Parts: sequence; structure tokens; C-alpha cells
Amino acid sequence: MQLNELKPIHKSKERKRIGRGGKKGAYSGKGVKGQRARAGHKFEPLIRSLIKRYPKLRGYRSKRYGVEPVSVNVRDIEKKFLTDNKNDKSEIKINPQVLLEKKLIHKIEGRTPKVKILGKGMLTKAVAVENCSVSKEAKEKIEKAGGKIKK
Repeated sequence: MQLNELKPIHKSKERKRIGRGGKKGAYSGKGVKGQRARAGHKFEPLIRSLIKRYPKLRGYRSKRYGVEPVSVNVRDIEKKFLTDNKNDKSEIKINPQVLLEKKLIHKIEGRTPKVKILGKGMLTKAVAVENCSVSKEAKEKIEKAGGKIKK
């Protein structure tokens, strides 16, 4: 037996033709009046309903709201930066570009994202944080370790 020899067990059901007279009743299952009750009815273009659902955006290519900064914890900085510089006594600079190089963050839509440093974990060495927002707990830990925060 081959695929082209297979046949269904049951007969195929014929489509019910409505609105042609006969014993289907006054409206023939099409309801009362309206666009759908007419012969050869057509609907409005589907794209119109999609356009209507879009919010009304103001301004030229309106600004994107709600873009949240990427979060990096103090423990991640400790792991990535301080294991490399165990004997080095100099202060480590931390900014979004350096975090990209160390692969702690990734580009979003081809741009370097805003970064927020959070306070989970411990920090043992002084770091200089630039161009990053810092949480209250992280700020305390960085300053306790002898680091600085610059805007």
C-alpha cells in the first residue's frame, strides 16, 4: 500500500448552501439585515481595524518611554574586574563602555544601554564609577571600599 492509494473511511460532508429558498426559513440562517445578510457581502479592509487599534502617538516619531537601564550587581563587578587585578593597587574605572568590553552588558538596538549598579554582593577593592546610576546600597558599598562615584 502506498500513500496515493489511501482513501478515507467516511464520506466527505457536503457544504450547507443557505439563502437559496427551500425549507431554511425566512432569513435562511443569515440573521436579520446588515452587511453579512446581503448576497456577495464584503468586509472593510482588515488593515483598517489594525490601524484603529494603534494608540495615537504625538510628535514626530514620538519618544520611547519606559526604556529601563540594565542592572549590574556589585558582586558581578567583583568577579569580573577584581580577579584580573589582584596585585594591582590602582583604582578601577567602571563605565558602560568598560562593562561592554567585559561582557557584563550587551548593546540594545546597536546602542550602549544606560546602566544601574545594584548593591547585591560585596566589594573589596576601590572602583571609580562613571556615567552609571547607582542604588543607595551600592553607593554605600563602593564608598566603604574606598571608591568614588562620578556623574
